[in-house]
Amino acid sequence: MREFDEATITDAVLERVANTPDPRARRVSQALVKHLHAFIREVEPTEAEWEWGIRFLTETGRLCSNTRQEFILLSDTLGVSMLVDVINHRLPSGATETTVFGPFYAAPPEFDSGEDIRGHLQGRPMYVAGRVTDADGRPLAGAVVDVWHSDDQGFYDLQKFDDNPRHAGRGRFRSGEDGRLHFWTIRPSAYPIPTMVRSAKC
Repeated sequence: MREFDEATITDAVLERVANTPDPRARRVSQALVKHLHAFIREVEPTEAEWEWGIRFLTETGRLCSNTRQEFILLSDTLGVSMLVDVINHRLPSGATETTVFGPFYAAPPEFDSGEDIRGHLQGRPMYVAGRVTDADGRPLAGAVVDVWHSDDQGFYDLQKFDDNPRHAGRGRFRSGEDGRLHFWTIRPSAYPIPTMVRSAKC
């Protein structure tokens, strides 16, 4: 029987995944093992702490449903979603930084520049105007700009489809020959992130 110790366990696991047929799966598995083992060696968790971590992930999975995805929120709060987005959309110097869509994105209806996208939302009117250019400041004609925002209480149209199954505060615009676009809507409020108050139990 092969014996493992703190110095050899990582190499032993890497040997197990070395013959993974798919090259990408093999590379991802090897990197995961190396970095996870390095994390454990750095923080040296107690057995109770490691069990707590497993319970936390288990409870996160239990809270997920068809309309609630807690692992995406966890990915967001740890900065991983943003890092993945940046890596997959590397931009030239001077370009507007990339960002994630967020949990309330849906393909919006298209509007002509100058139209009102507030729909049934009530609140303080807001006028928005912008100009799309390349990194050198030259106007970009026909650039697609998606807009979506919450109402004045912090809720998106998708969250209230049971009450009013229509898009509101959501629209797609295309910049004109001068790169400009403008529209009307209402002033939004930040959307709340629900907190979990019950304890994690397996």
